[in-house]
Amino acid sequence: MTKKRIDPHSFHIPVMGLAFTIDSPIKIAKYGISSVISIVDDILIEKMNEYYSTKFEIPFKAISTKVEDYRAKRITSYLNTVDTIVKHKFETLKKSFEEKSSEFEKYMDMLPDFSEIKQNFVETVHNNTLKEDVSSWFQNNLKPGSIDVNIMTKLDKPNYSKNELLPSEFNDAHAALRGFANSNLESSVVLSAGMNPRLYSYFEKFSDFYPDANGFQKKKIILKVSDYRSALIQGKFLAKKGLWVSEYRIESGLNCGGHAFASDGYLMGPILEEFKNHKNDLISDVHNILVGALENKEKHIPSSPLELKITAQGGVGTSEEHEFLLDNYNIDSVGWGSPFLLVPEVSTVDKQTIEALKVAKEKDLYLSNISPLGVPFNSLRGNTNEIFKKERIVNNKAGSSCPKKFLASNTDYSEKVICTASKKYQTIKLSELETENLTSDEYSKKATQITDKACLCEGLSNAALINNNIEHKGEKQGVAICPGPNMAYFSKELSLKEMVHHIYGKANVIATNNRPHMFIKELSMYVDYFSNKVDEFKDSLTKKNEKYLNTFQTNLADGIEYYHQLFSSFDVNKEILLSELDTLKNELFTIKIPILVNA
Repeated sequence: MTKKRIDPHSFHIPVMGLAFTIDSPIKIAKYGISSVISIVDDILIEKMNEYYSTKFEIPFKAISTKVEDYRAKRITSYLNTVDTIVKHKFETLKKSFEEKSSEFEKYMDMLPDFSEIKQNFVETVHNNTLKEDVSSWFQNNLKPGSIDVNIMTKLDKPNYSKNELLPSEFNDAHAALRGFANSNLESSVVLSAGMNPRLYSYFEKFSDFYPDANGFQKKKIILKVSDYRSALIQGKFLAKKGLWVSEYRIESGLNCGGHAFASDGYLMGPILEEFKNHKNDLISDVHNILVGALENKEKHIPSSPLELKITAQGGVGTSEEHEFLLDNYNIDSVGWGSPFLLVPEVSTVDKQTIEALKVAKEKDLYLSNISPLGVPFNSLRGNTNEIFKKERIVNNKAGSSCPKKFLASNTDYSEKVICTASKKYQTIKLSELETENLTSDEYSKKATQITDKACLCEGLSNAALINNNIEHKGEKQGVAICPGPNMAYFSKELSLKEMVHHIYGKANVIATNNRPHMFIKELSMYVDYFSNKVDEFKDSLTKKNEKYLNTFQTNLADGIEYYHQLFSSFDVNKEILLSELDTLKNELFTIKIPILVNA
C-alpha cells in the first residue's frame, strides 16, 4: 500500500435498508470495523432499544409518542445504548489478550497485513516482556469501528400535533439530526439523497459539529455525492456556516443497493479521477471559507485544514478491485454493502430472505419502480414484501395501510402528505382510471404503475423484528430487500472472517469466473438506463429532454474513452476488458436519440 493508513481497516459497511445495519455496530465495532445505522425509523429504533437494553441489562424507559420531541429522544436513547454496548464489548476484547481469547485473535487476524496497527502489535509483543507495556499499547493503539448514522435528507416530512403543523425543527430529518447531535457518540452523520438547505442550516445549532481548540470534532459530517461539482457546492455551502465536511463518500449511481440516483451519465472511474486530481483544491477552497465563517461566529479556528477523507462504494466485489480503488485513486476506504447481507454476524436479515439472496441470479436483481419516492430502487424478485403486495392486489385491496408514513410526499389529494404506496392514494388513483375510458391493455399498464409502489417503511425494517422475535402488529408486509446487482455473484452464507479475508485477498468466496469488472457492470447498467430513457421520451420529447439525452450520451462516451486508456495500462485481463468496452460502446451508439421537430 502506498498510503499510510491509521484506521484498522480499509473498508467500511454502508447503511443498508432500515433494519439490515440497525445493530451492526453492536456486532462488529469491537473488531475495528465501521458501519452505519439508519435513523429514519424511530418506531423500529424504540423496539431495538428495548430489545438490546434487556439483553445487556441496561436500564430502559419507553418513550411514548405523547412525549414532546419523542422522535429525537428515541434516537438519542438508542444511540447511547449502542455506544454503551460497543464500549463494553471493546474493553472486554482488549483485556482478553491476557487470556489468549479467540475474540482478540479474531480482531488481529482480520486486520489487513498492511495495517500499521497489526505491524506495531507484532513488534510490541516481540520487544516487550512486561505485561503492563503490552496492555498500555492496547489502550493507546486499538480502537473500535465508528458508530455512524445515516439521514436521507429528503425524508424530511413535516409533522403535526393535534392537527397543528409543528415548526420545521420537528420535521423527520431535522428531528433525526437532533437525536444524533444530542447523543454521546463521537462519530459521523452520513447525509444522502442530495442537498436540503434548511436541514444543512440546522447543523449550526449543535456545538459538537464545530472544532475545539485542538481541532477535534466530536461529531462529523459525511456527504454521499455522485460527482465533484456537487461535493464542492455542498462543501462550500456548509463551510459558510462554519461546518466542515470530513468525508465525501462517492457512490456509484446505479451499481449499488437501495435507491439508485443515476447521474447524467457520469461514470465512477472518471469521477474518482477528478476527486484524486482536485482533492487539494477542494480542501483549500473550502478551508478558506470555513475560516471566515468561524471567525464571524467567534469559534475556534483550526491552525491547518481539518482532515478530509475521500471514500468510494458501489459494486466492488473482489480484493483486486478493492486494492485498485485504494491505490489508483488514493482513497481512504472502500464501502462493501450487499455481500454483507449474507453475513449474519454483521447484518440483520431474516432466514427466508437470506435463502432467496443465496440463489439470486442477475435476472433476479433488478432496478424496480417500487419506491414511493419515484426513484429507481434495486430490488430482489420474489421477496416476501412483493408476495404480500401481489396478494392484496389480487384481492382488490391494493396499497398499504401506511402506519409509519416516512416516505409520504404526495399532496395531490390532501394538504397533509400521503404515500403513493398507501391504500388511500392507490384507491383514489385506480378509481380515476375507471373514468378514463381506456382499453384493457392501457388500463392494465397504468394500474400496474400505480400498484407497483410498495411499503418500504415496513418492508425494510421487518427483518429486525423477525430475527429478534419482536412482536409486530398490523397487516403483513413481509421483507423488502435492496441488494445491488453485485449480489448475484455471492451465493452462500458467510462468516465475518471469511468475508473480510475475501476483501483482503486471503480467500475467494465467489464461485463464478464470469463476474464482470465493477466499472464494466456500471457502464452496462448506464447504457441500459440510457436506452430506456430514450424509449420513455421518444413519444413526448421536449427540448429539455433532448438536451438531457445528448448530454447523457456524451458523458458516457467520455467515460468509455477514459476506461479505454485505463484498461490499456492493465497487466491482467486487459484484452477481455477492452473487448467488453468496445461492445458497450457500439451498443451505446446504436441507440438513436430522437430529434425534436419544431412545429
